Amino acid sequence: MTLETTRLILRPWEDSDAEALYKYASHSDVGPAAGWAVHTSVENSREIIRNILSAPETYAAILKEVGHPVGCIGLMPWKAVQTEAELGYWIGVPYWGRGLITEAAREILRRGFEDLHLEKIWCNIYEENVRSYRVQEKCGFKFHHTTEKVPFPLDDTFRTVNTFCISREDWLAKR
Repeated sequence: MTLETTRLILRPWEDSDAEALYKYASHSDVGPAAGWAVHTSVENSREIIRNILSAPETYAAILKEVGHPVGCIGLMPWKAVQTEAELGYWIGVPYWGRGLITEAAREILRRGFEDLHLEKIWCNIYEENVRSYRVQEKCGFKFHHTTEKVPFPLDDTFRTVNTFCISREDWLAKR
């Protein structure tokens, strides 16, 4: 499945994307903000493509003007509720502030609600990840709840996580 927006092509990750993935995912301001470790090598990125980013509904965000992945976006289905999923995303530092992830997220919401017939899409954000709040706001997500003292997967600390959601009904009304 390949999706397209004005500036992006969203398609499944390929082994050949490992170098571009490493270029952006090795930056210390990217992964830890979302709770994952920085990539340590091109081979590490290739393993992550094969073992994590190959999941259904996970897309490389290819910026048309450069022709290679500059970020990632995807929906992770909830096993407990078949009609709900969680949205996850990131983009390389050189592309922050350009609205690219918001553009990609809008297309993923369309995919989730129109093609996959989801009823609700969730997004969890570590409290300090202020850039993600803007994406959620622009896409019409609403604050749902806060969870404090969530174990952070990269060290022995705890973080506060804010959870947002958007229903199919709210998404249709916003269109």
